[in-house]
Amino acid sequence: MKIVISDNDHVNLAQEEAVFQKAGMDFTLYQCHTEEEAIQQLKGAEIILNQYTPLTRRVIQALRPELKMIVRYGVGVDNIDCVAAAEMGVQVCNVPDYGMNEVADHAMALMLSLVRKTVTMVNYTKGTDWDYSYGVPIHRIPGQTVGIVGMGRIGRTFAKRMGGFDCRRIAYDPLYQPGTQVDGVELVSFDTLLEQSDMISIHCPLQPCTRDLFDLAAFQKMKRGAYLVNTSRGGIVNEEDLYTALTTALIAGAALDVTAKEPLPRPSKLLELENFLCTPHIAWYSEEAAQEMKRKVAEEAVRFATGEKVLYPVNQI
Repeated sequence: MKIVISDNDHVNLAQEEAVFQKAGMDFTLYQCHTEEEAIQQLKGAEIILNQYTPLTRRVIQALRPELKMIVRYGVGVDNIDCVAAAEMGVQVCNVPDYGMNEVADHAMALMLSLVRKTVTMVNYTKGTDWDYSYGVPIHRIPGQTVGIVGMGRIGRTFAKRMGGFDCRRIAYDPLYQPGTQVDGVELVSFDTLLEQSDMISIHCPLQPCTRDLFDLAAFQKMKRGAYLVNTSRGGIVNEEDLYTALTTALIAGAALDVTAKEPLPRPSKLLELENFLCTPHIAWYSEEAAQEMKRKVAEEAVRFATGEKVLYPVNQI
C-alpha cells in the first residue's frame, strides 16, 4: 500500500521508520498545509498519516478511490471530515490514549497556577517587589468544587488527580445522566456545573455542540471568583467573550493551552491581561508521550494495511 505522511513538524521520524521497516513497508513525507496542496501532492495515497493538513470532504473526494485510511497524530480529529470519510468508505483512526497523564498533569498545573497565583507572583517578585499582599486574596483548595467538562480518558485522569486535593468533584458529560457517578465523580447538568464550580477544567472534543460552549451566557452563570482551564480544543471557548468575562470580573481567571486559531494571533488583548495564562498547545507533550504517539500511529497504519482489526477507529465503515 502507498503510505504517506501529509505533514509533520516533529524532530525526526525514527519511530515511524522503525515500525514500517519491521513490517517491510515504507512511506513518503510531504508538508501539505492547504486543501490544494493535499489534493495535488497526495494523489494515489492509500493510507495518510495526518497531523494538521485539512482533510475536508473536498480533499477526501479528490483522493478517492485510492484513499482507504487516515490516521491522525493525536486525539482530536477536527481537521478531518469524518462523516465524509465514512460515506466514502475511508477508515479514520486516532491515538486517544497516548498522552492522558500529560494533559491531566498540565491542566492541573495551570489550575494550581491560577488558584495560587504563582505566575502572577513570580513575575511581580522578579520585576517589582517582595510583597505577598499583591496576590491577595488566595483561597485554600480543599473544600472547593472542581467541575470537569467531559469524562473521557483525560477527564477521568484529571478527576483522579484532583481527588488528592480533597475537592468536591462534579462533571458534565452528555453521555452520562445527571445524578449518576463515574469514578466517584458526581454527574450534573452543564448549568449546575457552571453555577457550583470554583474551578472548571475542559476535557471534551470540539464538535458542533461544543463549539463556543463557553460563551458570555456561560460565563455569566459562573461564580464570580471561578477559574477556567482549557487543554482540550480552542473553539470550545469563545475568546472574545472570555476577554469580556476577565475584564468585567465575571470570572477570576483563565488559562488556555489551546486557542481557536493557533498560534494565538498577536497582538492579542488576552495576552495583556494579568489574570490570563497561555501555553503553546504543549499539554500533550512529554518525550515519552511523543514517542508513544508516533509509534502507535504507524502501528495502526500497519494493522490496517495487513488486514488486522484497527484498535482506534473514529468512524464506522
